[in-house]
Amino acid sequence: MLIINKKEPLLLFVGDIIFLTFSLWLTLFVRHGQVPAWEVFSGHLTAFAALFFIWTLSFFIAGLYERRALIQRRRLFSNIINVQIINSVIAVIFFYFIPVFGLAPKTIIFIYLMISLAFILLWRAYIVPSLGIKKKLNALLIGRGQEMRQLQNEVNRNPWYNLAFNIVIDLDETPRINFQKDILNPVYEYNISTIVADLKDPQLQNVIPYFYNLIFSKIKFLGIHKVYEDIFDRIPLSLIKHHWFLENINSSQRNIYTFFKRGMDIAISLPLALMSLVLYPLVFAALRLEGKGPLFYLPERIGRNNSIIKLVKFRTMTKTPADGGKWGKDENKITPVGQFLRRWRIDELPQLWNVLKGDVSLIGPRPEFVAAVEEYEKKIPHYGIRHLIKPGLSGWAQIYQKEAPRHAVDIKLTKEKLSYDLFYIKNRSFLIDLKIALKTIKTLLFRSGR
Repeated sequence: MLIINKKEPLLLFVGDIIFLTFSLWLTLFVRHGQVPAWEVFSGHLTAFAALFFIWTLSFFIAGLYERRALIQRRRLFSNIINVQIINSVIAVIFFYFIPVFGLAPKTIIFIYLMISLAFILLWRAYIVPSLGIKKKLNALLIGRGQEMRQLQNEVNRNPWYNLAFNIVIDLDETPRINFQKDILNPVYEYNISTIVADLKDPQLQNVIPYFYNLIFSKIKFLGIHKVYEDIFDRIPLSLIKHHWFLENINSSQRNIYTFFKRGMDIAISLPLALMSLVLYPLVFAALRLEGKGPLFYLPERIGRNNSIIKLVKFRTMTKTPADGGKWGKDENKITPVGQFLRRWRIDELPQLWNVLKGDVSLIGPRPEFVAAVEEYEKKIPHYGIRHLIKPGLSGWAQIYQKEAPRHAVDIKLTKEKLSYDLFYIKNRSFLIDLKIALKTIKTLLFRSGR
């Protein structure tokens, strides 16, 4: 498979640990003006080890171990500096307010913060890019649609992928495939080693037997769906048909995963729901000062298996469906207090009781309005698949989709959102849920996202 997928996050992590450790050694050298003795270095390293763990966790939350950190360098400097500013605060708290092994390195920690920032920037911005794949394998891409072109552009413009699509056959522009002319001759002319194709496309069925013979020429075949999914972390809607759902989507529950996920939902949401009760009187008083109206808003959403659930939220609008308002209409004006509640995500705290009830999970596709679902199911193929599992308060689409539909029907953005939801439904696991949870914490802390 593409070399980017498995090895590079580990490479980044190991490099971070090496440079953080070397920065500590260099700090002691600068501070004392001599090579530090092993006893001194190991004593400090023991204290700093816990800090390294916290720092690398913050790197993970900031997305610095993701593929985007390798191939999108425009914001790399600002991302690293922002994370290291936070890490510096953590380090000060760690050493100044939490005594660790008797160390109080007031001067050392200051020097270390400067040196470690310099080395992390050097490692991430200059050394890592130089380790990119130098020689790419020549590849042939066969497919159709916008997402096929996205795949072509993404792979060809980034050095971290070990493929280069030298030949691209757009099936929409090539109604009839001539195997000798269109495939075999280019394979040998350009020394093609890999063919990425939608092997279940009806237009390719008459040449599949010829593909079999290419195996003996050491040609490797990759499914275009899998390659796209591995690169973009979402499912290419224009490339999948009914057979994809039959092969990849299972409506039955994964018993062990479901059991422990439900346990985690209760263990996390119960204390948070109880602690948030102290805010209820304050919200009630603020809404009363602003005018009359109920404290809670109970929007109907579509849950698992198309069941209708009622979420509990603090009221943030002048009108709700209960008193004449309609979803997606301009008459639903957000009040000043409501704006504050939304900005700080306070309006969503009562949904923790929905988690305890079992209507939703902490992690899963966001539940959608009934009226919106009726519209989307008419215009977006396979949209109803997202209702096979329990919806969640935060999901894969919420942390990765750059622009999401907001308070109105938006077919284009909802199609993109569905591609992320399908990725989650197919690949859901404890690790993915943990990743979403950590990313959501970051979003809440910085009041970003949707």
